[in-house]
Amino acid sequence: MNASGTISGENGVARVLLVDDDRELCQMLTEYLSGERFDVTSVHDGGEALRALGGGDFDIVILDVMLPSVSGFDVLRELGAAHPTPILMLTARGDDVDRIVGLELGADDYLGKPFNPRELIARLRAILRRSALRVPRPGAPDVLEVGPISLHAGTHQVRVGGQPVPLTGAEFRVLELLMRSSGQVISREALTEQALGRKLVPYDRSIDTHISNLRRKLDLEKRTNPGIRNVRGSGYMLTVAED
Repeated sequence: MNASGTISGENGVARVLLVDDDRELCQMLTEYLSGERFDVTSVHDGGEALRALGGGDFDIVILDVMLPSVSGFDVLRELGAAHPTPILMLTARGDDVDRIVGLELGADDYLGKPFNPRELIARLRAILRRSALRVPRPGAPDVLEVGPISLHAGTHQVRVGGQPVPLTGAEFRVLELLMRSSGQVISREALTEQALGRKLVPYDRSIDTHISNLRRKLDLEKRTNPGIRNVRGSGYMLTVAED
């Protein structure tokens, strides 16, 4: 993707790696996505997915949890949370465990099966928009610092006490929003829309999982300043030390 947020690839076509052992579903999705300007490569197990990602250049991955030989979770573990290609997980409908584990291992978003292909398209485009290299708003600082946390918006680097901390794309966007509004409450609705690119729906706990991951990765669980505070009924706030 380029700096304006458009989909990258030849003639603006996004390159998708589809990983699912349901070959009929792969064929159906390939036909549907191709009509929506996506170039789809499909593989059917985790080992194939890792080999494809090692030798190919993809804009996004659609990764099913339940795969033969190497599971979707194993693929995420092998890639690591800082892998640059955004990943949309496909999970069993209503399976909170799969969703939470996937997000903790580095997935950017999830979609429960069965799903409406139009929702899949919407989520893919939202992830791609958020993953694009953004041009900073005029006057917006490129480097943010709150206590020992520093965030470089241009290079997508985060450090705590000078030590680099690898974050997923979604975690980085949530942290950037909190740091730009430190000391102010941001609603879960706003975080979901601005960081994940979609509306908050009932029972969607993705933002809460990303916040939990940030607390752990940034070693904020024992801190009060800075810390990420849950303001009951309102949202989240990055607290700052008082003078």
